[in-house]
This record gives sequence, C-alpha cells and structure tokens, in this order.
Amino acid sequence: MNIAWYIAFLVMDHPILPSPSAVYNALGHLGMKEIGLHVYYSIGRVFVGVLLGLIIGLLIGLLMGRSQFWNKLLDPVVYLTYPVPKIALLPVVMLFFGLGEGSKILMIMLILLFQVIISVRDGVKAIPDHTYDVLMSIGASAAQKFWHVTLPGALSVILSTIRISLGTAISVLFFTEIYGTEYGMGYFIMDAWLRMNYAEMYAGIMLFSLVGFGLFLLVDYLDYKFMKWRH
Repeated sequence: MNIAWYIAFLVMDHPILPSPSAVYNALGHLGMKEIGLHVYYSIGRVFVGVLLGLIIGLLIGLLMGRSQFWNKLLDPVVYLTYPVPKIALLPVVMLFFGLGEGSKILMIMLILLFQVIISVRDGVKAIPDHTYDVLMSIGASAAQKFWHVTLPGALSVILSTIRISLGTAISVLFFTEIYGTEYGMGYFIMDAWLRMNYAEMYAGIMLFSLVGFGLFLLVDYLDYKFMKWRH
C-alpha cells in the first residue's frame, strides 16, 4: 500500500497528497495530550452509543423473541424504521436534540439498535423449547434460564451485529463530530483540512482507522472470552 501511495504521490506532485513519510512524520509529532483527548471523546461516544443500543435492543429483542403478542405488535414498527438510512436522520436528530453530545450518541445508538433487535429476536426464536427443559426440571428461575440459555444463545448474534454495525457507526461518528464540538477525531481531521495541513489530516485519518481497528479487536476479544464453546 505504501508503494502505491508513494507512486501516486510522485505522479500527482501536488500538496493535497503528501508523501507517506510526511504523513508518518506528522503522525509521530501529534501532541499526545491533544490527540489523546480527541481519541478519548470519540471512543467515549462510540462506547456509550453502542452500550445504549445493546441494552435497549436486547430488551426489545428478548421481548419479541419470547412473546408472540409483542412480536406481532412491534414487527411492523421495526420493519418500517430499519431500512431508513440512519445518516439521513442526522439533521432531524440535531434539530430535536441540538448539536451536543446527546445527538452524537443517539445517532450511533440508532445505527445499532434495530439490527440488535432483529438479531436478538431471531436468535431467541431459534433456541429450541426443549433446551429449557433441563433447567425447568430442577426448578430454575426465569433469571437462571435467561442467564444460562437465552443470553448465550443471543450473544453470538449480538457480537456479529456489533461487528457489522461498527464500521457504519464510526463513519457516522465522523459526520456528527464536524458540528457543535471541539473534540473528536472527526473535528480534528476537518480542522486540519481547513488549515490545509494535509499531512496532519491524513495522519488523523490513519489514527481514526487505528481506533476502529482497536474496537474490532475488542469485539474479537469479547467473542473469545464469552463464546469459548464455539472454539
């Protein structure tokens, strides 16, 4: 990739595409305190948005998966709202919730929410009823059946859903951080672009990519930690 990048740099011979060495040099000279603050805010927004999406989606998905009544009631709502491109909702969310942290977190939550609902619902429905028989025969409570059967059955699809949604969530995070904030990787990249500091801009994009890579590794670790029965 670096070779192709360097060839493109030589062919273009324009400031908008700095050399790989210039970008790596800019990446190495980023102030750790300043860039650390941008990374901290971006990761914090992703974490809270994903957590809220998981909690709400898990509760609704479990309800729909275990109750035929609620599944019939909520199915049309989920199927009508799920196909709507979430990035198209950004102006609406900002009108209702302002330009602060709430709208940024809400956008990330919306990206994940409906996928979690559908995945958890289908995962719970796929668990055979006789799986619960052993626990019922020893007098297990509803909480124990949830912890030992329902949650492990749904966890696999939840982690897969997070992997699929994470890339989109990070992309939307970039757009939300352009407005109403002075911290975040999206703000950092756009600020460098406006200052025409292209080496720093590309360094920010690389760092943003590394943040996403780290989040994917975290999901893989959670998969290894809690889904050992699959390995």
